Amino acid sequence: MSLYRQLGGGEAIQVALDLFYGKVMADPRVSGFFDGMDMERIKLKQMAFLTMAFGGPDAYDGRTLRAAHRRPLEQGLDEKRFEIYMDLFRETLDELGVPDELAGQVMDVACGHRGDVLALAGGDGTPDRADSETPRRSRDLPAG
Repeated sequence: MSLYRQLGGGEAIQVALDLFYGKVMADPRVSGFFDGMDMERIKLKQMAFLTMAFGGPDAYDGRTLRAAHRRPLEQGLDEKRFEIYMDLFRETLDELGVPDELAGQVMDVACGHRGDVLALAGGDGTPDRADSETPRRSRDLPAG
């Protein structure tokens, strides 16, 4: 069974995203990355991406992760702040009572995109910000 179904489908993911982004916006270490942003639009894109990433219906038609995170990278998004996001996400899963094994699988998927979010080339930590702004369908993204 897909992670999407094990988590409870779209409604459960939406609840988690609402709680998660509440935590993000309350945390001064990372909330500034969203100043002036349309949070409802961001949550919708995140919902579509996570639905696809967790094995649910494929409706993601947003930009590549590298292109989507270009602005936060220019504002100072780095490994430390990425870890803060991941900690807040794990706190959200724990708060919602997601079993440890399932939460671990969810975190593996979320953390598996670190290189693209942080624009790391070849996993060696070297920034690679020359990625295209071209939208990409989710079926074109690497698995995992």
